[in-house]
Amino acid sequence: MYRIAALLYPQALATSFTLPMEILHAASQMASVGQRGKAQLQFQLAGASRQQVTLRSGLTVKPDIAYGDLPQLDLLLLPAIWRQPLPTVRHMQPWLPLLGDQARGGARICSVGTGSFLLAEAGLLQGQPATTHWNYFQAFARRYPQVDLRTHHLITQSDNIYCVGSVNSIADLMVHLIEEWFGSNIARAIENQFSPEIRRSFKAAAYQNEPEGAHHDEVIAQAQQWLQSRLASPISMEALAARVDLKPRTFNRRFKKATGLTPLAYLQHLRITNARDLLRHSNLDVGDIALQVGLQDVSYFCELFGRHCGMSPLRYRQAVRGKLFDAGNAP
Repeated sequence: MYRIAALLYPQALATSFTLPMEILHAASQMASVGQRGKAQLQFQLAGASRQQVTLRSGLTVKPDIAYGDLPQLDLLLLPAIWRQPLPTVRHMQPWLPLLGDQARGGARICSVGTGSFLLAEAGLLQGQPATTHWNYFQAFARRYPQVDLRTHHLITQSDNIYCVGSVNSIADLMVHLIEEWFGSNIARAIENQFSPEIRRSFKAAAYQNEPEGAHHDEVIAQAQQWLQSRLASPISMEALAARVDLKPRTFNRRFKKATGLTPLAYLQHLRITNARDLLRHSNLDVGDIALQVGLQDVSYFCELFGRHCGMSPLRYRQAVRGKLFDAGNAP
């Protein structure tokens, strides 16, 4: 079971912990189906004590546990701070060592918006990439000049420390973690349930010191680039193995070791990723999109898309376009 907690303080923005809580609980419920209904995670709200905390919004929340009683966690969330973050930074000074203890114990720690001020104050971002709410870029840079502030990224990762710039971005990160914990089928189902029209993939949104999927096998990296550049053409894995001067069996083994996927699974991932972009941003019909991603059999394309995304291509297009703002219709 995964242990997750969010820290409560009076200036915490409620949506920055309630949204991830709901996303993670939905994933736990889906994952429990194959585990005889057993919960797959525990999400707790932690306060300085177990007394009720009244947030600036007027919402009253009762912590499940006190800061000092937290066990070693898998994920610790630092909610966004409403308006000026420094009063909360000063208020939380006695508890900042807790963040370092959790990080050294292996917990992933994620700040939302100005919650990154707490990470920086605790010394966990020195020399590391970070982001924060856009309105506080200058204040953050002045107070923490030793932090590598990334103003063009909504998500940053350095080992087990994450910063996200907005509530939407915490949803992106939760989907990424769900895929890692529970697999792609549950992650796609959760994505479709929680706003598929606004989500960017973790890979697209994040700055990482060690990018996910990064490796040092130059031959396999060359093969990945070749697959991406020729996605619409017929592709033979045997021919690709010969192209990089490897026997098919060796090629498959090295590709899996480098990327975590077989060559065919990686190719399917590329196809589905490109198909999703085309469904979102173009008016091509499903048959043309299938051809664009290298599949001539439309039925097979629809079956493959359904396995990866949990819905048909047309239903996905309806979902993502139903709430997209069309700038061309603006007055």
